[in-house]
Amino acid sequence: MAGLSFEILIDDALAGITSVSQLTTLVNKRVLSLINDFEDTEWRYLKFQSYLWDNIAETALSQRERSALVDQSHSSLIAAAQNLRLTDKDEVGQGSEIAEVFLYGLMRHRFGALPVVPKIFYKQNVQDNAKGADSVHIVVKGDDFTLWFGEAKFYNSIADARLDAVVTSVLNSLSTDKLKKENAIITSVSDLDGLPIPARLREKIKAALSNRESIDKLKAKIHIPILLLHECLTTAAASELSETYKTELAAFHKERAESYFSKQLAKSSSVHKYDDLNFHIILFPVPSKKKIVDAFVHAVAFYKGQK
Repeated sequence: MAGLSFEILIDDALAGITSVSQLTTLVNKRVLSLINDFEDTEWRYLKFQSYLWDNIAETALSQRERSALVDQSHSSLIAAAQNLRLTDKDEVGQGSEIAEVFLYGLMRHRFGALPVVPKIFYKQNVQDNAKGADSVHIVVKGDDFTLWFGEAKFYNSIADARLDAVVTSVLNSLSTDKLKKENAIITSVSDLDGLPIPARLREKIKAALSNRESIDKLKAKIHIPILLLHECLTTAAASELSETYKTELAAFHKERAESYFSKQLAKSSSVHKYDDLNFHIILFPVPSKKKIVDAFVHAVAFYKGQK
């Protein structure tokens, strides 16, 4: 399985890089900025698409299906494609599956996460499970764990109006009712039992996620990675991975992260124990959203045998 092969521009605590005074005291808020590279003056679209397809079988298949298809990469791509209905037809929502698959890859390769609920699979197959986080993962460290509820967007712009919508979506997903529902989904599907972790830790996770437990106890274990794949004019105009390009992108992403967290902070009173929650804004620029979406849709159709 391919690893994370994208260059990191920023990987830091927000408080350590911001110049906005109200953000300097925030803890548990991080910024991750990544970029693709260029070849023969062109942004490497094929590398990006390959990364998606290297990870897609695990996001669109259940754990049982993945096990049945081990070492059958072509078969797994065909099986995964059957679960991709690509239902977002409007321009804003189009490409949401791409963002979800990309975040899945980042969770595995950057954060060492184990999959719990392959959300694309359950979105396509069980409507009750379609709501809530775009990805759900567990990160194990020693005999303890953290829960990761991901938000993944693919936008043609990350102007302030877009960020407002993301803030609203993220904070709405953190209501006690929705978190309890997410936990119930985790414990009700069989994927948790298939994870390569000690039985004692698995039981500890199930006990912590039980509806009988207070969500308050879990807040410090909850991480919210917020992936913003976005169309970028600077990237579209670039022809190489120059220091000028990297400096400009890093400054832009820092400014967008500050704007996002400022907006989220302003509305954070609606979330109990907000300061205990861990947030990671992840920014990745692309030169053309349409070109990526069209290529992805074409590939899905190919693997479904429709092309």
